[in-house]
Amino acid sequence: MAFALPALPYAEDALEPHYSARTIGFHHGKHHAAYVKNLNDLAAGTELASKSLEEIIRATAGDAARTAVFNNAAQVWNHTFFWSSMRPGGGGEPGGALAAAMARDFGSVAACVEALKKDLEGRPIKMSAICAGYDKCLLADEEADRRRAVDTMKEILTAAGALGSPGMIAVPAFNGQSNLHFPEARKILIDLLKEIGEFAAAANTRILLEPLNRGECMFLRLVADAAAICRDVNSPGVGLMGDFYHMCIEETSDEGAFLSGGQYTHHVHLASRRRVMPGQDERSFVSGFRGLQRIGYTDYCSFECGCDGDREVEIPKAVKFLQAQWEEAKG
Repeated sequence: MAFALPALPYAEDALEPHYSARTIGFHHGKHHAAYVKNLNDLAAGTELASKSLEEIIRATAGDAARTAVFNNAAQVWNHTFFWSSMRPGGGGEPGGALAAAMARDFGSVAACVEALKKDLEGRPIKMSAICAGYDKCLLADEEADRRRAVDTMKEILTAAGALGSPGMIAVPAFNGQSNLHFPEARKILIDLLKEIGEFAAAANTRILLEPLNRGECMFLRLVADAAAICRDVNSPGVGLMGDFYHMCIEETSDEGAFLSGGQYTHHVHLASRRRVMPGQDERSFVSGFRGLQRIGYTDYCSFECGCDGDREVEIPKAVKFLQAQWEEAKG
């Protein structure tokens, strides 16, 4: 069967101001549509052509020879699920079966933290950075929405500190989330980060600014820009992180980027140019690792990527590849 691009369950502008019509149109009409086209092209003339989307995903999962089919089929499913996970006027606390399960298993955020601490006790496993989870946006047009972002960030920072996490990763604003002009937005961000940083430091953790590529966040693209914000805030509770995937798109030098980040750098995401496991394409990590070594980096690095092939095989290979790259950087 030929797959068609599923229609959005709402108008393209229905999620504004959180997602602009331009952002929704781009990701649905271009990204999602491209995965549908690729899947149809790859499945045509094969035994997969008559299968459902779920059947294709199950049939190709873990099959290295059909990784491209699996990736595109999974992305079609993922994007369709993503659109249906949102609605105009949505948000708030979960309800129904999910709320009941959370209450049954954890009771509250505090209870969840205690459960995680108990699970980690006595094990050689540490909590690295916590990614997002807050509501609204720090650079939202409305002050009430910015305040909501700060308040929910504080809840997560409290949990992060209790779990020994080096920080909570945050993006000031994705494309389409803010109409503030840059000078005004930067001043607002610095003022808010002073408050957040003081709270984070008291909780023994920090907020970590993440620069993204221009397709996702024009406001903050370079590690050096994030470092300049950290410098101006001047708080031990405010730092930054670097992501090798975004850096490959935006930075002219991985080493230079981390040198610019310097003392403010407290987390690193590892991913190749295609956002798959390190070593699965031509992306080199030597320059970036040299920069991390020069600044005396001792915090965590974590995978933030997909995987071509069997994870049980590919993850150990990626670790060995990164170890070799780290050693090469010493030379």
